[in-house]
Amino acid sequence: MFKLPAIFIGTILLFSACQREYTPKPRGYFRIDLPEKQYHKTPSKLPYRFDYPTYCYLLNNRKAEQELYWIDVVYPKFKATVFLSYKIIDKNFEEYFEDTYQFVYKHTIKADAIDETPVYHPDKKVYGVIYDIKGDAASNVQFYLTDSTKNFLRGALYFDVAPNKDSLAPVLKFIRADIDRLTETFEWK
Repeated sequence: MFKLPAIFIGTILLFSACQREYTPKPRGYFRIDLPEKQYHKTPSKLPYRFDYPTYCYLLNNRKAEQELYWIDVVYPKFKATVFLSYKIIDKNFEEYFEDTYQFVYKHTIKADAIDETPVYHPDKKVYGVIYDIKGDAASNVQFYLTDSTKNFLRGALYFDVAPNKDSLAPVLKFIRADIDRLTETFEWK
């Protein structure tokens, strides 16, 4: 007669003693081995020149004759590409600048912030802005370079993966240094 309540009370005590607060483990990411930084110059057939990494390759992104000098700097290991589009300025600098501005600021929906870093190399007649788009935006870095009279180059970094600022952060920092090198060594022919 006393066995049934004792078993019932024992079972309740057992379950209440075993319940602990469960804390899930944080999500982990794969370790990314970053290659050693080494660079070489772009081919001489382009109307501009810059250093690009040896662990990348250049892909001609020509869609029409007027876009002959559009190229992609492809990072196969990181599933990333820096798309470069070149235009000749013919009294339409404001149009190219406005297009760049629109492309950058359409990411404000997903962006936490957009930082602007000026590029200023008057000795080489290279001027521009690098835009760092913080957050889970589709493109994390965009830039333009110009001599403000004849040439205009626009660049945009895209990853071929879903945007996740936490998992992309080390690779983004690594590629951002390559973009800095591109803008520092950039020159018009």
